[in-house]
Amino acid sequence: MDLFSTPAPESARQRVAELTRLLDHYNHEYYMNDRSLVSDYEFDALLRELVDLEHQYPELSLPTSPARRVGGEVNKTFRQVTHRFPMLSLGNTYSIEEIEEFESRTRKLLDGIPFSYTCELKYDGVAIGLTYRRGQLVQAVTRGNGAVGDDITANARTIATIPLRLQGEWPDDFEARGEVVYPFDAFEAMNRQREAVGEQPFANPRNAASGSLKLQDSAECAKRKLMFCMYFMMLPPDAPEGALPQYATHSARLATAGQMGFKVQPYIKECATIHDIKDFIDHWDRERWNLPFGIDGVVIKVNQTSLWDRLGTTAKSPRWAIAYKFKAERVSTPLIDVSYQVGRTGIVTPVANLQPVWLGGTTVRRATLNNADFIAKLGIHHGDSLLVEKGGEIIPKIVGVDLDKRPAGATPVQYATVCPVCGTTLVRPEGEAGHYCPNQDGCLPQILGHLEHFVSRRAMDIDSLGSERLRLLYDAGLVRNVADIYSLTRQSLVGLGEGTASSIQEKGADNILKALDVSKAVPFERVLFALGIRYVGEVGARKLALHFGNIDALMAATVTDLAAVEDVGEVTAVAVFDYFNNPAHRLIVERLRAAGLQMQAVDNRVGNQLQGLTIVVSGVFQHFSRDEIKASIQQHGGKASGSISGKTSYLLAGDNMGPEKRKKAEKLGVPIISESDYERMIGADGQK
Repeated sequence: MDLFSTPAPESARQRVAELTRLLDHYNHEYYMNDRSLVSDYEFDALLRELVDLEHQYPELSLPTSPARRVGGEVNKTFRQVTHRFPMLSLGNTYSIEEIEEFESRTRKLLDGIPFSYTCELKYDGVAIGLTYRRGQLVQAVTRGNGAVGDDITANARTIATIPLRLQGEWPDDFEARGEVVYPFDAFEAMNRQREAVGEQPFANPRNAASGSLKLQDSAECAKRKLMFCMYFMMLPPDAPEGALPQYATHSARLATAGQMGFKVQPYIKECATIHDIKDFIDHWDRERWNLPFGIDGVVIKVNQTSLWDRLGTTAKSPRWAIAYKFKAERVSTPLIDVSYQVGRTGIVTPVANLQPVWLGGTTVRRATLNNADFIAKLGIHHGDSLLVEKGGEIIPKIVGVDLDKRPAGATPVQYATVCPVCGTTLVRPEGEAGHYCPNQDGCLPQILGHLEHFVSRRAMDIDSLGSERLRLLYDAGLVRNVADIYSLTRQSLVGLGEGTASSIQEKGADNILKALDVSKAVPFERVLFALGIRYVGEVGARKLALHFGNIDALMAATVTDLAAVEDVGEVTAVAVFDYFNNPAHRLIVERLRAAGLQMQAVDNRVGNQLQGLTIVVSGVFQHFSRDEIKASIQQHGGKASGSISGKTSYLLAGDNMGPEKRKKAEKLGVPIISESDYERMIGADGQK
């Protein structure tokens, strides 16, 4: 508490306690029991009163306060957290025969021990783990890679179906796992709002839920009206509660969780036989579209938790559970017309504009047609009805033509010959599937795409300049290329976009200028990647930067010189040569150099212990992220490769390593080393 603030009077403490009790009760009844005890107006008035009191007396604001549902915490970076219990993925199948094999194998392994199964819905959302201690939510973490996830606690607190404080009796320390889903009605409402203000609608509920959990401002997450569907309660192995009847089966644990205040979906059934399991699957394959949220299958688990250890796990998934995934739904809908989108690198993608159709829980209006060859292969005609599926239940994709509905006299769709934005004649390089617009410096989508790429996290990392602000700067005539960004001044920024969501005020201008200043320390290889040269990714930029050492040597290189760089082929070499042979691009480079950007590679090696060695990395590690361990290999003189060959020196294996890589390493006689072996190789004093 601020030493100079006024201590909260007893009346304020009592009122905060009363408001907290009321709001928790109203929330519980509304979200758990579908009962509205007060109007929205009354609820909002009580919540505003609580927010005001906690603002006036900060010492009264607790992590479990209903005011946390409003959000407001800003998280610039999401801290990575190691899961106390690995979040294993389930084995998936689309085959009933494999479900029969799972059931038969389980019965054989348990050898006469009585048991049952639970069948429940497989939610189509984002898996997270919630840690509760002494009845209070203390941490929320995404699944991540199963071993390490992102801390999203501030955003999780805004989800009304995640209890901040538990009711009744509860274990002293446990983890609740489940999926965050975007209910269809809330998803559609958010898309209508976005379209009304000229923003791009979200593609699908699952991706929108995932993006919402990673919003930096928790107040924005609160607006999304996400839902948490609990499917698992994880107790520590030595927890005394584990022996109690209410924790002895999976179904009992979920029922107990409901009494604690979790919203546990009622769609769960205890099954004794394979016939019961099949009936459950068949029922929900028919009924899934009548649910208020998306599912993509059914999960079958052994119900008795004491048998889970006996059945054990494979490297990736438990043997006591399996997921049956529904096959994609297919619909036929008329093609209205074909439009064309221009990407950052100039690639032109054809898009089918469809008569809106309900598919997989969302209204589908558009789907990609990939390229000219795809259109020709399917033989798409004007006026056709197209067959649409959802790939992986997420992205709508065209899978065919409904020939029975083709109108008489229909003519084939002819691919565009000019850019739909700038009118430049399209080019299709030999051996490539796509057409592209070569007018990279004069085509608006390419200009904006290059600007967005330049400021992105893995490039210059200028997080104060998002796509809306970049468009604002472009429309104001302040920015036409990436070098213009470093000519921005406080005077030119303040007041831009007044009255819009992307407006820039004094604090915003200061943040932009500060971020620009910080970006000048970004190393040369990332500056090179940020330029957005066609075919040059992060790895290629790093190889070019280290090989040539500085921008002048790189700009002076011939195609032959460039093609001689490891992992840089002829096509990329020509693209780099052409880029730097353009006087306008050389001028941009000179302006960036004058602004103070790094144009010289820095040798960040800390030793030569791995000189001449090629190491393939696979799996999850305790002391390194995947990016960190690859960087460490390079820092010690080695080469980090993505695939195993006869030239591979070692396979560095972490937890949950893919079995195919192990098999290939053993077949080729490639030595397999552990993380601790690697640490010994780089030396006890090696920098990680």
